[in-house]
Amino acid sequence: MAAVSLKQIEAMAARHHLAVLGGFCCQDEAGLPAGTRSVLLLGPAEPGYWAHVKSQAEWLDGKPDPIDRWSRRVIGRIACDLRAKALFPFGGAPYHPFYQWALRTGRVWDSPVRLLVQAEQGLMVSFRGALALKQRVEVPVAVSPCEDCARPCLQACPVGALDGTGYDVPACHAYLNQPDGADCMNFGCAVRRACPVSQGYARLAEHSAYHMGTFHT
Repeated sequence: MAAVSLKQIEAMAARHHLAVLGGFCCQDEAGLPAGTRSVLLLGPAEPGYWAHVKSQAEWLDGKPDPIDRWSRRVIGRIACDLRAKALFPFGGAPYHPFYQWALRTGRVWDSPVRLLVQAEQGLMVSFRGALALKQRVEVPVAVSPCEDCARPCLQACPVGALDGTGYDVPACHAYLNQPDGADCMNFGCAVRRACPVSQGYARLAEHSAYHMGTFHT
């Protein structure tokens, strides 16, 4: 297959309301398919992603894990078209190190609350999969939005479950069980919403509520 550009891959992803959220180049690296020269991380692209996913067969068939199954089909097809390998952050151990991969991209960083923060999506960033390509495809780096930020995320959690020292998961779940926790359940994590970059990203409350529901079960 002829060399493919980042712009071409972005266009392929955009047809499914996915975006290239970052990438890095590598060579003969353990944990990646043989011959991998670059890894591109794919995630939701709003506006349009949530409505698109809800219109797909995997969502409508009533079977478990609709978004994961949709991700496998769509990103798997993109990978086949590129003669690449599709990698996913789900599916059971051993899990691929998406967190560490993201930090290598120069477009995703460790935020003050230890959640990943991305250049365009802030603390709303998530990954549906990755492409391991046999050619070098470079993604431009960016400057962390946290550098000149007042960091409202550090004070946003109503129970201090995310304060920069770690994540108190039991405290988070306990709060979500209370009536006051309905705000986070219905609109998404207050810490993620406090990020100024997150506020400029068009993620729907319904999308956040879905993932809060899967998290808090």
